[in-house]
Amino acid sequence: MAARTAAQQGVDVLMIEKRQEIGVPVRCAEGVSKRALAELTELDPKWICAEIHGGRIHSPDGTFITIDEPGSGLVLERKIFDRELAAQAVKSGAEVWVKARAVDLIKENGSIAGAVVRRPDGEHSIRAKVVIAADGVESRVAKWAGIDTTCKPHEVDTCVQYLMTGINNKADSSATQHTASAFDPAYCDFYLGHEVAPRGYAWIFPKGHDTANVGTGIGGNIDGRTAIDYLDKFVEKELPGASILAMVVGCVPVTGTLPELARDGFMVVGDAAHQNDPVSGGGIINSMIAGQIAGEVAGQAARNGNVSYATLAEYQKRWHRQVGRTFRHLRRLREGILKFSDKTLDDIAKVLLKAGSKKLSLIDIFWTALRNDPKLLLELRHLISMGWSQ
Repeated sequence: MAARTAAQQGVDVLMIEKRQEIGVPVRCAEGVSKRALAELTELDPKWICAEIHGGRIHSPDGTFITIDEPGSGLVLERKIFDRELAAQAVKSGAEVWVKARAVDLIKENGSIAGAVVRRPDGEHSIRAKVVIAADGVESRVAKWAGIDTTCKPHEVDTCVQYLMTGINNKADSSATQHTASAFDPAYCDFYLGHEVAPRGYAWIFPKGHDTANVGTGIGGNIDGRTAIDYLDKFVEKELPGASILAMVVGCVPVTGTLPELARDGFMVVGDAAHQNDPVSGGGIINSMIAGQIAGEVAGQAARNGNVSYATLAEYQKRWHRQVGRTFRHLRRLREGILKFSDKTLDDIAKVLLKAGSKKLSLIDIFWTALRNDPKLLLELRHLISMGWSQ
């Protein structure tokens, strides 16, 4: 997004990818808001695996609450989606190199003036008015620029995900209406509980009628057990008989954006900037928004010949105004909810079920949950006043 948007400003752009293929490996559950994505790029069936019509949140005892939002979500095929975004960047005027790794930054008079890039044909010193780092969690490139991207153990969730197929989507006839946990390709499922995924959650995101991304994210190493230990236990219980086609692991920052996102001639975006949602850990939409803002600011700054921190900090201000300012409140909500016992989570689910035919929204669920910790209601009020609803 940064490359595409900067190129649209009429400046020369080079995007480098250290691997030999853009879009792999996929380290993502691939779920997004359809509306939010449509505001950032034209939707294309070739990279959409499934249209999602709501979500189901499962409490520890198996009770689940359904949020019906027809057509609200999508599960992507990130390998194709990322490549398409790169193609859009090229169509906008950017150049792309694959199998090209940044190995150092070029610095002049305390400012970033380009990067040293290693390719199979040797090293290239590439001068640039602005360098944008988008190299993932604990970004090395940002560290070279003097920005501390190190994550403390409590600031990240460790995650593991299987791509699974052969999932039986027929409901168990012996299960009750609100405890059946059968796979439904129309819904994304979220599972809570300290035995399921301590300090996190497990998920099933459909990618077809019998295929899904199935994963867990937990708060580090819990009592000697890792995310894969919890995932294997979860799969054994919820998806017996399904087969694993692929596995990915990763680390997700969940405490909010880095305090500084720019230097003279330099910016950092996406996971590298810790721009993931502190509650869900989601990062696709946030990264696209950040890339779009960074590309606009960088392109205009390069054209005007002023790439000082004072100029590039406009990216940081716009990011905070549009998205980042909600993170402090989201983080406090997350920390409060993580303290709930499994019994409290079960009780909340049962209270919500008493709403009967009332259509539940995510806000309804938060209101109900936070009545168990009234001081957190203030954080929710702040978020609502900022226009947060997802």
